Amino acid sequence: MKVIPALKITKVITDLCVQANLFLRKDVLAAIQKAYRLEKSQRAKRILAAVIENARVAKKEKLAICQDTGMPIVFLEIGQDVRITGSLKDAVNRGVELGYKKASLRNSIIREPLARGKSGLSPAVTHIDIVKGNKIKITVLPKGFGCENKSQLKMFNPTAKLEEIKKFIIDAVKAAGPDACPPYVVGVGIGGTADYACLLAKKALLRKLGPARSGMERELLRRINALNIGPMGLGGKATCIGVHIETFPTHIAGLPVAVNISCHALRSATAII
Repeated sequence: MKVIPALKITKVITDLCVQANLFLRKDVLAAIQKAYRLEKSQRAKRILAAVIENARVAKKEKLAICQDTGMPIVFLEIGQDVRITGSLKDAVNRGVELGYKKASLRNSIIREPLARGKSGLSPAVTHIDIVKGNKIKITVLPKGFGCENKSQLKMFNPTAKLEEIKKFIIDAVKAAGPDACPPYVVGVGIGGTADYACLLAKKALLRKLGPARSGMERELLRRINALNIGPMGLGGKATCIGVHIETFPTHIAGLPVAVNISCHALRSATAII
């Protein structure tokens, strides 16, 4: 049994909040650079060049990549052979608060969703999985709401054709249009329950960008980029730099499908302790 003090978790989350907000993920930056090289529209190339330069300046000057520093989401994969001393919940929330203060990141969170009112960074949205082993994998995803607001969920009949599902995903990107700052990464969750499909779609954004895992991912990427929304919605090939699909078993009577879109500033950072 490995013992991990809650204080250590706080320190790691503090550092991950800073890292995620100031340093664009290497795979995301590489995908945007590739999109720049392949883009034919000069206007779209100028926009992509500005996005690349923004990431460079943010890293050099230690500034936030985007003024919307997002809603902090923390994913914990906790090994079953780990014992945490202290309050895990308090450790997570304290880490988020310290990280945002350390890097002078904007606090965009309000405590009462209906009354609005006073702001506060905690409690953070936290997802916990129990896994084998004696380590903890911690990932922080600051999710901006320009793109989070474009999330969609549809409970399909189990008899739905595959083309209906593809059309729903493509139409979700069409509905987002320029509003969520393309080029996008599109996370798709299929299966489980309504809430779990949404979680799968968000987890899909954590996957490293690279070659598509399936023909469906490749097809959706091609069809989305044919929409000509382009960088920042001003036209071009680079509407999307990645489509990631995650699936899970579901009930015989249902077929939940969720779409979670990220803007070009897909920010996450991970550490294992």
